[in-house]
Amino acid sequence: MPMEQRGVDTIPDEERTSDPRDLVSILLGSNLCLGVIVFGWLPPSFGLGWWASVTSVVAGTVVGTAFTAPLALVSFRSATNLSTSSGAQFGVRGRLVGSVVGLLLALGYTALTVWIGGDVMVGTLGRLVGLPASGMSYGVVYGLLAAATVAGAVYGYRVLLAMSRVLAVGMTALLVLGVFAYAPHFTTDALPQAGGYLLGGFWQTWLLSAVAAGLSGPIAFITLLGDYTRYISPARHSSRRVLRATWLGLMLGLLVPQLFGTFTAYAAGAALDYAGPLVAASPGWYLVPLLLAASAGSVGNAGLMLYSMGLDLDAILPRVSRARATYTVAVVATACVFVGHYASTAQDAMTSFVLLLTAVGTPWAVITLIGFARCRGVYDAEALQVFNRRARGGIYWFRGGWNIPATVSWALGAAVGSLAVSLPWYEGPLVAWTGGVDCGFVLSGLVGGVTYLLLMPARERAAAEPETVSATALLVDD
Repeated sequence: MPMEQRGVDTIPDEERTSDPRDLVSILLGSNLCLGVIVFGWLPPSFGLGWWASVTSVVAGTVVGTAFTAPLALVSFRSATNLSTSSGAQFGVRGRLVGSVVGLLLALGYTALTVWIGGDVMVGTLGRLVGLPASGMSYGVVYGLLAAATVAGAVYGYRVLLAMSRVLAVGMTALLVLGVFAYAPHFTTDALPQAGGYLLGGFWQTWLLSAVAAGLSGPIAFITLLGDYTRYISPARHSSRRVLRATWLGLMLGLLVPQLFGTFTAYAAGAALDYAGPLVAASPGWYLVPLLLAASAGSVGNAGLMLYSMGLDLDAILPRVSRARATYTVAVVATACVFVGHYASTAQDAMTSFVLLLTAVGTPWAVITLIGFARCRGVYDAEALQVFNRRARGGIYWFRGGWNIPATVSWALGAAVGSLAVSLPWYEGPLVAWTGGVDCGFVLSGLVGGVTYLLLMPARERAAAEPETVSATALLVDD
């Protein structure tokens, strides 16, 4: 299969040969991995019982999917990735906000997937062949996972789609086996090792779980969905089918692995750590399937994230090819794996990462969706590519390539959201006003969206009307 040559340029209609079923396959197959499974461990580690954990994960995922899924339609209409498409709201240079947010999201999730997958692989190999849990063992396993991930990400979308189709079937079978493997020790009681409710009260802890374990899953895709839907042609498929496929793919692709993680956390008594107890509680006959799940699943998920990171860096540095950008971010992601392994606990690192990135990314997504509704899904494809072609002009040029109202709205929303998060090592000053409950993502989205609507100038409102979107004259920059 040839290496993909496309970066963040517009995909010609003749190359847009995927269909909504492919979207379900890639969202399901790529998420059946330990990097997503481990989020199901967070509610038990916060001190919640089984039913409270399940309801928080399901509620958060449903709310997050309802908010995130419509973003799939943006690239479906614009034929380029989401961060580039957001140039219609932020300006052709201002869309770098989306590229940076997407880069950070994908970087964190790639590192997390390799980190957790590698830890389970080392533990499983220790039981199977006596591999010591030394720094060298972790380094070699992390390196092998990173190398396999890079191979899939560099070859691009078609290879990742083929891999996801296989993983959707193979990983489902491995997880079903896992249910039987861990069922004998399953309990619905809260794990005493967790030390009670993390935030002191039930509802505060339940809401933290709904955000950190449930909502964070769909939010991770706010800049990723367009990487896949840009290959689906609106000439052959309807927006309704694409939206339904996104809903189904996100719900199945997130709830199945996360609830498996919750189930195995109680069965393994994994209150303070997930990888070690998961391996220790596994019966001998499940060690090989567990090793396959840790390796293959991690490569599939991290490969998809790394592919997205390559696109985002390519969007930030247009002179850099997608392949070179992918190699660069792979090195950074691998470095983050070692930092996470040696310098932080899994619970603190995961909770801090998802809550902060959710607060920062939500206002960007809200502004992009408002813009999509305003223009009714009609974009000037040539005008969106101005920055990538090192040119000037077009209806999305605004002021020097930046739409100041949109950028200010995002920055204000992100700032307010950051002041309203409650992390293991930091509590924002606004948390006292919300009863100790983390409302960062809600406040960031509301502030960013309302500010954008209030500041949106008449010129932008005119440009958002579909009848004004036409061919664009570009001036070559010297």
